[in-house]
Amino acid sequence: MNIAFVAHDQKKEELVNFAIAYQHLFQHHRLFSTGTTGKRIMENTGLSIFRFKSGPLGGDQQLGAMIAQNELDLLLFFRDPLVAQPHEPDITALLRLCDVYGIPVATNMATAELLIRALERGDFSWRDIIHQNQPVNIAGRKEKSAAKPVAAAGDRPVAAEGN
Repeated sequence: MNIAFVAHDQKKEELVNFAIAYQHLFQHHRLFSTGTTGKRIMENTGLSIFRFKSGPLGGDQQLGAMIAQNELDLLLFFRDPLVAQPHEPDITALLRLCDVYGIPVATNMATAELLIRALERGDFSWRDIIHQNQPVNIAGRKEKSAAKPVAAAGDRPVAAEGN
């Protein structure tokens, strides 16, 4: 899986500690991050991380481009909700892309813990389907051959006899 790390200044230490705690898991995945966050995680864990620019210099947008190209599977973005960020529009756009493309995102330690536990259990196998761009055959369901007719605007439903 492709996993990205982002953290605001007041949350970098928290994300570094999180990466240390799950280093054994992260080492089996391709890792990405914005500039300083990635540098600090690498210095403290030895993990190999591809670093984009710092968030305010375009790093958030670079991660957004990965999402739009179906190249990111999980975003761990430890945000500081108490400090206004000068590049807030970029942050909003990044989180919006996660919603548009169905990318799991954690904005705090509690949610990150849940997502990492899910990753450990193998609960992200659905991302493989997304990467293959193939439809899922859920429990052997058969496709319906004919669609039900749609009522035209203004048509009233007709009650079935005996009702």
